[in-house]
Amino acid sequence: MVDWQKEFEKKLVSAEEAAKTVKSGNTVVFTTGREAHAVGLAIAARIGELKDVRVFVPPPGYDFGWYDEGWQDSFKVTIVMPTATCQEAVDAKRVDVVLGSPVSMYRSNMLSFGADVVLTEVSPPDEKGFCSFGQSLWNKREQIIMGKTVIAEVNDRLIRTYGANYVHVSEIDYFVKHLRSGGQIGRGSLAGRALKEPEPYLKDIAKHINGLINDGDTIQIGVGRTTEPLVQLGMLDGKKDLGLHSEATPPGIITLVNEGVITGKYKTTNPGKAVVTSLGGGSKEEMLWASNNPLFELVALDYLEDIRIIASHDNMVAVNNALAIDFSGQSTAETLGERRVSATGGQFPFVVGALLSKGGRSIQVLPSTAREGKISRIMPRLPEGTIITTHYACADYVVTEYGIAKLWGTTTRERARALISIAHPDFRDELMAEARRMFG
Repeated sequence: MVDWQKEFEKKLVSAEEAAKTVKSGNTVVFTTGREAHAVGLAIAARIGELKDVRVFVPPPGYDFGWYDEGWQDSFKVTIVMPTATCQEAVDAKRVDVVLGSPVSMYRSNMLSFGADVVLTEVSPPDEKGFCSFGQSLWNKREQIIMGKTVIAEVNDRLIRTYGANYVHVSEIDYFVKHLRSGGQIGRGSLAGRALKEPEPYLKDIAKHINGLINDGDTIQIGVGRTTEPLVQLGMLDGKKDLGLHSEATPPGIITLVNEGVITGKYKTTNPGKAVVTSLGGGSKEEMLWASNNPLFELVALDYLEDIRIIASHDNMVAVNNALAIDFSGQSTAETLGERRVSATGGQFPFVVGALLSKGGRSIQVLPSTAREGKISRIMPRLPEGTIITTHYACADYVVTEYGIAKLWGTTTRERARALISIAHPDFRDELMAEARRMFG
C-alpha cells in the first residue's frame, strides 16, 4: 500500500465525526457546485447545539433546513444566487446575499469570511492519489488552500476532466463517503432551479441570435431560464468551427462539441479547447463523453472571467440573460425593484470582454413581457431599487422574440425607438407616448 492510500484511509471518517469540527462562531463554506450532502445534513443536525455559525452557500441546491424560520440562532446563511431552494428565505430576508461577480466574491469575501471549515465534493483518488472535483471546478482549489479545515465528500459517480480540476489526498483533512440524495443539484438547471418546458417564444429568440453569430466565433452563454434552452432551440444551427469560452455548458453544447460544430479551430486563445469552469446541463451520456476528454479544459474562475482573457479572443460573442431593460439601455439580471431573484454571475466581465474583443459582440436576451403578458420587460425606466447589472454604456445588441435592437453608438431617442420596436405590440403605443414625453 502506497503512502497516499494509508493517508486516505486514516482521514476517512463518518459525516457525524466530520461535522464535529464545526464550532460555534465558525464560518462554514460550501464550494460552488454540488454541495457536500452528507456532511451538510450532519452539521444541520446540530441545530440548537451550535450558535452563530455563518454558512456560505453559493447557489443552494439542497435544503438542509437552515433556510426555514427558527434556524437563525444556530446558522446565519449567506448565498450568492437565489434558487428555488431558498427564494422564500431570500424574500423573507432570512438569508443574506453577496453582491458582485463571482470573481470579486472569491477574491474578497472568501478571505473576510475566514473559512474555518471548507466543504467540497470529490471523486475517489486515482492511482497517484489525486481526486477530481467532477464536472465543475470554479475556485475550489483556491478555497481549499484558504480553508483552515477541509472536508471532502467522496462521490464515486463524479467524472474526471482535463485542466486544473484536481486535488491531492494530502491537501484534504477529512474524507466522508457521499450520501446519495436521490437527485441532481437544482433538478437539472444550471442556476439550481427546476426546469420547465421551453416557452414557444424562445425559438424566435434563438432564430434572431442565430443571425448575429458567424462561423468561427467564440461563444459564451450565460445562466438563465431564457438563455439555457436556446442552443437546443436552434441558436447555433448551421454554424461551423465555433469556439467556447464560457462559465458552463447549457444543454446541447457538449453534443455540438461531439458533432464537430464547436471545434475551437479559430480561437485566438486556447485554440482547439472548449474552455469552461463547469460542465453542466448535459445528459448522463454527454457527461460520460466529456469525462477524460481532452477537448474540454476546466479552468479556475479567476482565469475564465478575467476580462483580459475574454477580450483576447477575437470575435468573442457574449449571450446573456436580462430581466428588464430601460430606454437608456441599462439592464438588470438580478432584481426588479428591491426583490432579488438572481445574481450578477459572469455577465459583467463577459459583456465588457466581448466589447473589447476584436470583432466581438454582446447580446442580451429577454422575453418581451412578464407575469403572463401583464408587464413589459422593456420599460421607460427600471423600478426604484433595481440593481443595474449592465451599464447603458455597454449596451450592444438586445433581442426579444420580436426582433433585434442594435444600441451601440445610438442616441437616447434612437435607443428608445429601437427597444420599442422589439417590445410586445400590446405595449408599444404607451411606450412610444412615454418616449415622446421624455425625449420630445
